[in-house]
Amino acid sequence: MKIGTDVQRGLKVELKSWKSIDDPSDGSFSFGFEPFNIPELVIRNNNKLYFRSGPWNGNIFIATIMKTVYIDGFHVVADNQRQVYYITHEYSRLKYYELDSQGKLVERTWDAGKGDWINMYFTSQTESCVYGQCGAFGMCDLTKQPICSCLKGFKPRNIEEWSRGNWSSGCFRTTPLQCQRDKNNGSEAGQGDVDGFLKLKMMKVPAFPDLSSINNGECKDQCLKNCSCVAYAYDAGIGCMFWSGDLIDMQKFSTRGVDLYIRLPSSELDKGKSNKVIVITAAIVGIVTITIIILFLWCWMAKRRGRKQKHKQIELQLNKGNAMTKFSSNVGENSIGAKLQQLRLFNFEELATATCNFDHANKLGQGGFGPVYRGTLGDEKEIAVKRLSKASVQGLEEFMNEVEVISKLQHRNLVKLLGCCVEAEEKMLVYEYMPNKSLDAFVFDPIKQKVLDWRKRFSIIKGIS
Repeated sequence: MKIGTDVQRGLKVELKSWKSIDDPSDGSFSFGFEPFNIPELVIRNNNKLYFRSGPWNGNIFIATIMKTVYIDGFHVVADNQRQVYYITHEYSRLKYYELDSQGKLVERTWDAGKGDWINMYFTSQTESCVYGQCGAFGMCDLTKQPICSCLKGFKPRNIEEWSRGNWSSGCFRTTPLQCQRDKNNGSEAGQGDVDGFLKLKMMKVPAFPDLSSINNGECKDQCLKNCSCVAYAYDAGIGCMFWSGDLIDMQKFSTRGVDLYIRLPSSELDKGKSNKVIVITAAIVGIVTITIIILFLWCWMAKRRGRKQKHKQIELQLNKGNAMTKFSSNVGENSIGAKLQQLRLFNFEELATATCNFDHANKLGQGGFGPVYRGTLGDEKEIAVKRLSKASVQGLEEFMNEVEVISKLQHRNLVKLLGCCVEAEEKMLVYEYMPNKSLDAFVFDPIKQKVLDWRKRFSIIKGIS
């Protein structure tokens, strides 16, 4: 059987789909052979192009897996003089082809051993994009999401529609071709920057190419000579293919197709080179930065290890009852004895007992130093224990400096420091307990703040100063 067209006589032999699986009347899809400039197989949906096989190169349709008669029996006849074009099939095994109601072309081969038909889909939504789905200068790639994208140097014509998944409006060129600018300026093409070509590998070529029999090496030069030429491709069985105007129905493949060259102004091609330079530069800068950070961290950790060892020695001295001995001159000019001279040294067990083992119910608040707990000593004196958080960045040196400063600032407007505890990993300050809380409990409380008139506030400010 022949599927084809006789242009002179106006005859076509096509496959028609059923309307549905259960309704054998004519459906909306038809499968036929179109000569175009180069013969192609097409599927139409309500007479509109739905699928193209890509041009026939004498061996295959370059956008499908259909092979020659030597492989699976297809044979294309193109009689340009009589304007008769058709595809036929010769094979020793029993086969038939069917266009189903969903527009998929199915090959059924009889397997005598199994006593059943084996199906193979030549066209399906899983491997082919619908004709014109991505619009002009849009490329379809079923391995990506979204499946449509604009070619390099092009942007969506309607961004709002593209964001909703409607890509039919296509893309437009962001920078005019150099030859077009030269032409508009009245100068000859080629005097300014020369246009170049972006290579896209394994592509289904756009629809309606113009054919030329020139050699592969001359395709580029031939396209550059014609300012209306926007793309070219080469196939050994076809020769050079050129396109002018909008590029429609391009698809990116992973295993077949041909190399397609898109014409772009040199500025767009240079962007790709500059992007590579930027990437390489960024990588070098990143490596250098990471190296510096690692060195910095190594030095910081080494310094911290040294400080930890020094602090451990200090704590051991404190735990052995040597708290009143002289502190290392590396920590400060004053000795620990001077810092703790007027303060009571509490041990950990004493403070743990006073706060019921730092029970959460006794927690008064939380500061940058750490949590503060209410406690009662054995003599029933109420205290507030400020416990250094292990996550705090404050070290032993800073802790001792705070002890020294606060111990010297004995004032009726400031909470009184009663003592401290430095034991193992624990560092704690013991203050007098304030039953009326801190001054801020009055200043910022919406009810209590009314008690403080301006005269009292001024007196408090003056006292603090």
